[in-house]
Amino acid sequence: MKRQISFAEAESHGKKRVTRRQRFLTEMENVVPWARLIAAVEPYYPKGKRGRPPIGLERMLRIYFLQQWYGLSDEALEDALYDSMAMRAFAGIDLAVEAVPDATTLLKFRRLLVEHELTRKLFDEIGIMLCERGLMMKEGTIVDATIIEAPPSTKNKKKSRDPEMHQAKKGNAWHFGMKAHVGVDAASGLVHSVVGTAANESDVSQAHALLHGHEEHAFGDAGYTGVDKREEMQGKTVKWQVAVKRGKIKAMRDGVVKDLLIAVERAKAQIRARVE
Repeated sequence: MKRQISFAEAESHGKKRVTRRQRFLTEMENVVPWARLIAAVEPYYPKGKRGRPPIGLERMLRIYFLQQWYGLSDEALEDALYDSMAMRAFAGIDLAVEAVPDATTLLKFRRLLVEHELTRKLFDEIGIMLCERGLMMKEGTIVDATIIEAPPSTKNKKKSRDPEMHQAKKGNAWHFGMKAHVGVDAASGLVHSVVGTAANESDVSQAHALLHGHEEHAFGDAGYTGVDKREEMQGKTVKWQVAVKRGKIKAMRDGVVKDLLIAVERAKAQIRARVE
């Protein structure tokens, strides 16, 4: 984001050491298709015809991405922007002439994106850019699912839990929240598909939604056993490479066949490690 640098930033340019955060943000500056993302959101962004003019859309998008990359709450993001010169430079904020957007402003922007389903649009635009640059090979997809925990508290106006969230057992522990189902390019490790469900949805139930349709192979852990026999997968030519359950391998007789299967499973596990 081009702008005149502040005196504080000019002084910092004399530093010899470049931090990991600075390197990452410099890379994102060049990789993220900002013009495309602005065009996707602009029709829904307030024009500021009345009252105080809104903060520039590109700045709000950059701040939103900072929040996603570093996993910050609205309040924590506001504080981080005041504390980090690298983050302010990325967002184009000069404290000498302007303040950091407050937590309420950040919350309203996120709500705008959700209300108009723009988060999916942003995700798709970035995916298109990655394909155009040849960063996604599209020959294979790795699928996985992870539980996103949420407080099970009923201390709210309705005295009830969020109806979109449910309880699920993983191992010997119970978890409450949602589940993120993710499809990742097997060659680059870049995410190309995301689906959110309640935590009690099985991993295999969303496998079909994580394929882009051009892959030859798909890889999943034992939670995807039987995926190729599901109704949603009928007519698809993708070849599934699903992990064999440990109990099945353990029950086999020792010998060449068992050793060979273990070697194959290790190879599949190395591929899946990119998403797990």
